[in-house]
Amino acid sequence: MDTQLTPIEQKALSIFRQPPRHLNCAQTVCATMGREELVPAMQNCNVGRAPGGTCGALYAAIAMAPERESELRELFTRTLGADKCALLKRDGHVPCPRCVCTAVRALSEE
Repeated sequence: MDTQLTPIEQKALSIFRQPPRHLNCAQTVCATMGREELVPAMQNCNVGRAPGGTCGALYAAIAMAPERESELRELFTRTLGADKCALLKRDGHVPCPRCVCTAVRALSEE
C-alpha cells in the first residue's frame, strides 16, 4: 500500500474493525463513502461471503456504483491481482486494509 494515504483512505482505516462498530471491509467502504443505509446489508459480505466470492470491499464499491462494475473489477485485478477474496488472501496475500483503501480511493476518484 502507498505510504501516502489519501484522506478518504485514512478515514476508512480509522473505522475499519474499530470499536464501537467493528465494521467489516464491505461495511467500512459504505460508511466511509457516507452510505450508512447500506451498512446493515453488508454485514455478511466479508471473508469471501460476498456473492460470487467477490472481495467484500469491491462488492460494496460495486453496490454504490453499479455502472462502474467492469472498471472497478479491472482496477482490483490490475492493482491487487484478483477480484475474489480467496485469491487475494491465498495467492496474493493482500491484506483487507489494502482492499478497503483500493475501493474507497476508486470511488472517490469518480
